[in-house]
Amino acid sequence: MKIKTHIVLLLCLSLVSVGTAQTTDTFFAGADAFLKKHVSNGRVAYKNIKADPSELNALLKMAESISVSKDNAAEYQSFWINAYNLSVIKGIVTNYPVKQPLDVAGFFDKTTYSIGGTNTTLNDIENKLLRGIFPKEARFHFVLVCAGLGCPPIINQAYTPAKLESQLEKQTVAALNNPSFIQVNKNKVKISQIFEWYKGDFEHDGKVTEFINKYKSEKLPLKAKVSYYPYDWTLNEAK
Repeated sequence: MKIKTHIVLLLCLSLVSVGTAQTTDTFFAGADAFLKKHVSNGRVAYKNIKADPSELNALLKMAESISVSKDNAAEYQSFWINAYNLSVIKGIVTNYPVKQPLDVAGFFDKTTYSIGGTNTTLNDIENKLLRGIFPKEARFHFVLVCAGLGCPPIINQAYTPAKLESQLEKQTVAALNNPSFIQVNKNKVKISQIFEWYKGDFEHDGKVTEFINKYKSEKLPLKAKVSYYPYDWTLNEAK
């Protein structure tokens, strides 16, 4: 598997180096190989990437000229989800070592990345290019990873058009059935501040608790008293 991953990465890097026209398939394959190499158990090996950022830089260079249309929703969403997660990693690696992303001024709203033919920030990818265009897709919150432990964990694979629906579903189910993410003590429930900050995203078809119960195997009590626990911005670094 390691040999195969290395070959995929070399192929993607060689395509960049000779200036071959890039396709989303090449980008997805390269992102998948990179994530398999550097992500484990929801943690990122930032130190290793810092030592040799060539693979990451090549992927983001590739992403500069890729054009996707929102009319092909699966391809569009997959591209921008991967672009967000890779850009977060880039932002951490550029400033590494750091204890949390918020230690970097403007990490989410000032630092820009050249992606898809435009200069954009992480906040703009999330709020304008994804949430703004697909306002009813609340599952974005479980696949966009902000580099903090309070965020649902990053996976060691790329999001791809063919698998996007199942990946969105799987990550949402995983988060909402994680006892650390949804903390239940009889009828008292503590949930992530994600549900507070983006409350409207989860209330299209009812209350926030109804959204959670749609994916949670052990349903929250009907009269659950909901509060929010503090967000953990500690870096999701592999130890």
